[in-house]
Amino acid sequence: MSTPPIQWYPGHIAKAEKALIEQLKKIDVVLEVRDARIPRSSHHPQIQKWIGEKPHVLVLNRIDLVTPVSHQLWLEALKAEGQVPYCTDAQHGKGIKAVIKAAEAVGVSINQRRRDRGMRPRPVRAVVLGFPNVGKSALINRLLKRRIVESARRPGVTRQLRWVRVSQDLDLLDTPGVLPAKLNDQQAAYKLAICDDIGTAAYENQLVATALIDLIQDLGCRNPKPGFLPDNILQNRYQLDPTPMTAADYLAMTAEQRHQGNLERMAQQILNDFRKGLLGKVTLELPPTYP
Repeated sequence: MSTPPIQWYPGHIAKAEKALIEQLKKIDVVLEVRDARIPRSSHHPQIQKWIGEKPHVLVLNRIDLVTPVSHQLWLEALKAEGQVPYCTDAQHGKGIKAVIKAAEAVGVSINQRRRDRGMRPRPVRAVVLGFPNVGKSALINRLLKRRIVESARRPGVTRQLRWVRVSQDLDLLDTPGVLPAKLNDQQAAYKLAICDDIGTAAYENQLVATALIDLIQDLGCRNPKPGFLPDNILQNRYQLDPTPMTAADYLAMTAEQRHQGNLERMAQQILNDFRKGLLGKVTLELPPTYP
């Protein structure tokens, strides 16, 4: 029996995508926000098509939820691909100044060209793009140094496009998290679901929790660099060694011990523990360059 695909049906997303494509004609620079726990899977598959040749600033958010070793490995991998990530913890305001400077730097060349044509300079127009819950609104609030955009650690909070003035040199377009009509990479879809990054998706908590257990087990078996992951993540949290059993059996055993066999409650607990950082700092993807 095949695993049901993760699906979503948010009508506001389709409407927002159409409005976004129209607004992109006015944009000078794109700030793409990804989740540092899944840097590859949280790269939106349509972003490159949307932005074309526009300057692109890559923001890795939630660096507070990954280990320094994991973070450094991913930085090196992305730089090897010619990307220069700007790393942020938007909830606590870390790394924000560098993002502002990167966006404003684009405006310097734009306004020089405007002056050369006898036109007055104007603020650079930037857009913040990414999956629904990767921290875009929290980033914008930090850029603005005040709460102007509704923000929450749940997907789908931003529902419409809006322009906000960051400084005399920078205007920002806040966008809803835009999902592709269909995500063909179901491995990526499961990682996005685990991290709560895909908004109003249709998925089964038990399957997603089992996928998380599998991923943690697989990463442990691949022996990533010491410090990439905390040791014995699941055993330390649930006092049960997952090594001799399948992920599904582990979910069933922990459910028996903690929730009278209620698989759904145990699945929700495991997912919530991961999302709140209670399992420790866990990166779910190795860089593609890693052996």
